[in-house]
Amino acid sequence: MIKPGTLAVASLGVVLGATLLHGQPRADYREFALGSPVTQVLELTHLSKSDITAIHVQPALVQELRWRLPYFAPRTNELSKDPVQQMLFSFVDDQLFKITIDYDQARTEGMTDSDMIAALAPLYGSSKDPFAPTTASDPAPRISLDAKTAMARWENGDVVVMLSRNSFTTGFQLVVTSARLDSLARVAGAEAIRIETAAAPALDLARRQRNADEQRAAKDKARTANKAAFRP
Repeated sequence: MIKPGTLAVASLGVVLGATLLHGQPRADYREFALGSPVTQVLELTHLSKSDITAIHVQPALVQELRWRLPYFAPRTNELSKDPVQQMLFSFVDDQLFKITIDYDQARTEGMTDSDMIAALAPLYGSSKDPFAPTTASDPAPRISLDAKTAMARWENGDVVVMLSRNSFTTGFQLVVTSARLDSLARVAGAEAIRIETAAAPALDLARRQRNADEQRAAKDKARTANKAAFRP
């Protein structure tokens, strides 16, 4: 559960109402900053190490941590009014490189794309065409939207912020990414798949051999017991 006064807020407008100097995209969302270690995010979300999922172990450690909004506001019996439904934190080698925020449809019901973009503007500045081509000096990778339609994009150096709407549920999603760390995670992920694919035949052979050994041991144990107890 997120501590009171941070994630549990009265409305989206309160959370996003801070004025941003020069309108530059921030490298954070609420109190979560890109580049933060796993322990810091665990402390802020009041989650434990057992809640972390390891996606890849080598050549880089890629992990994910999912936080879901409590049904009731902290220390009250009132329904939470926080517009966030859940947040997914992605790490590469103990550095937070992506924050994926899914908003509760009930809390954003009736809000248009323009409403959401305007609400986010105080934090991230003026948005760009989400599909505008990047320049050679822009290291930001194109973010996969899956079954989502991009609504707006904010960029500033290493920071890429993408607002999208789910094509089926029409729910809003915001993704705050460090382009540099995301690139490291993508390269590590591709290499991890290559390593796993190369090791698959040997692992499968070892699994088959292990299963055969276990079956043979079980059969020998049953034979010994049955042979000793058998009376014609």
